[in-house]
Amino acid sequence: MTEVQNDIALASRVLYAQGVLDAFGHVSVRASEGGFWMSRSMAPGLVEASDVYQHNADGEIAGNEVRPFLERFIHAEIYRARPDVMGIVHSHSPSVVPFSVLQDVPLRPMCHMCGFLHGSPVPHDISGIAGDASDLLIRSRSMGEDLARHMGDSNVVLMRGHGFTVVGRSLREAVFRAVWTERGAHLQQSAMAMGTPQYLTEGEALACDETTSGQIGRAWDLWVSEIESASA
Repeated sequence: MTEVQNDIALASRVLYAQGVLDAFGHVSVRASEGGFWMSRSMAPGLVEASDVYQHNADGEIAGNEVRPFLERFIHAEIYRARPDVMGIVHSHSPSVVPFSVLQDVPLRPMCHMCGFLHGSPVPHDISGIAGDASDLLIRSRSMGEDLARHMGDSNVVLMRGHGFTVVGRSLREAVFRAVWTERGAHLQQSAMAMGTPQYLTEGEALACDETTSGQIGRAWDLWVSEIESASA
């Protein structure tokens, strides 16, 4: 197994342990030779390195009969549109979903760990391309293109009634941001229940993101050690 296959397996289990993924959701890494790496369709908490396959640029697994994730088009089209992106996480985390159905209550950076949330667009509404009788899933290239276009150059895009997708300049950054998108949403809900939060300014958000980006290895090492200890 390759290092990237092992890293995706670790990332999938870390995100499950951190409550960002459950039986659903997925993680990917851009492949240096084109396309991307992602596991076959299965519960993230059970992913092993041998479950991770290379997908082509259109999201297909050539020469294999394993079942890919239905929403692999999220990853394929974001990678196609964003050459800066090296890792992607798609999640249905419960603290984020409420913000995905509120156009007038945006998810915003409130604490220093969440500066990357600044500039996120309003939630993507799939009904604009799929009509009012879809299952809300990104199940085609055209739907993936629409999501990537809506996301633009932001780090996170919320998906109405569905969840969110977050990108990073590395797999570890995408994992870190996915964890703190969930935690940031929970913190914002708590603060809003108490009063009116004071959010980070644009300058604060950018400075905080720069600082925390340099500390991702500390979080990754801890989270990996926790899942390894639990399985020992």
